[in-house]
Amino acid sequence: MKGFMKEFKEFAMKGNVLDMAVGVVIGAAFGAIVTALVEKVIMPLVGIIVGGVNISGLAVKVGSANLEYGAFLQAIINFLIIAFSVFAFVKIINTAASKFKKEEEAVEEVPAVDPQLELLTEIRDLLAKK
Repeated sequence: MKGFMKEFKEFAMKGNVLDMAVGVVIGAAFGAIVTALVEKVIMPLVGIIVGGVNISGLAVKVGSANLEYGAFLQAIINFLIIAFSVFAFVKIINTAASKFKKEEEAVEEVPAVDPQLELLTEIRDLLAKK
């Protein structure tokens, strides 16, 4: 049992597992932000554009069934906004990371040349000229 617990502890403490856990927590927080944006800002504007109609409340009665297609439309709109938000966020992060990497490469110093190798190269060049 001790071996199992040791293996589990090593697995749980690996960087990938911790990174994934942080990603899930941040993703949930980001999802809450986007959901609030959709429900409290975008959908009221869409409601104004379509004449005050609450999209999520749209439904049609077919026989005894009530087909609430408005909730489906709301889910599609939410998905599109969330997908666009994630795309924009990732694009911004990737652009910033690539600029940082380019700056880092530009700052990188040229490795120092071995003084003995430099002297030998100069001697070789001088001998080649004669």
